[in-house]
Amino acid sequence: MEGNATGPRLLLVEDEEALRSTLRLNFEMEGYDVTTVATGPDALQRLRGAHYDVVVMDVMLPGMDGFTVVETVRLEGNATPVLFLTARTGSVDRIRGLKTGEDHLGKPFELEELLLRVAKLADRSAGRTAGTVLTSYAFGGNEVDFQRYEVKGQAGLIKELSQREMMLLRLLIEREGEVVSREEILQKVWGYNVFPTTRTVDNFIVGFRKYFEPEPRDPRHFHSIRGVGYKFTR
Repeated sequence: MEGNATGPRLLLVEDEEALRSTLRLNFEMEGYDVTTVATGPDALQRLRGAHYDVVVMDVMLPGMDGFTVVETVRLEGNATPVLFLTARTGSVDRIRGLKTGEDHLGKPFELEELLLRVAKLADRSAGRTAGTVLTSYAFGGNEVDFQRYEVKGQAGLIKELSQREMMLLRLLIEREGEVVSREEILQKVWGYNVFPTTRTVDNFIVGFRKYFEPEPRDPRHFHSIRGVGYKFTR
């Protein structure tokens, strides 16, 4: 549901109706222009279709969890500051929340604390000091411009890549040295409602090797880990 105010634009993603209504009312009383959604896919759609100054994101959502929603839009270059609300307060979830977003608040929480934390994120956004995303990257004589969707590769190659190619490239580069599973790639790059074959991912990796590897058949940067996924090394 869209808001009507003229203050900072806030996207509130919460599947529990009573809590969503209460938070919406309190945020509107603080002057925010509030949009609310209740599912992960709806949140992803909103973030792709409109600008927000701050996001309050539940983690356990129908359709797609909040972490995955934010990780997906980060791959697309969206740096809107995010505060995660979640009952999952174990160290693994806290760390993932802080790596993916800018803040993490466990349920149950004090309303005043939430309002203060969100206000700080909104101030950061207004001051253009919100979360950052990778805009360019150089490795092995190659250059990647994530903003222009352009790469400079081997032998003077200059090529414009598709959005999905850039999302996959960003995901692998940001996880340098880690093996990223095919399942994670399919979920974050292709999305919850598209079901390509794993061969599609293989074809993208083959393309990256042609662009960036001095010897595509003996890759130094883009590695296939049999039965698991792929790894980027600088």
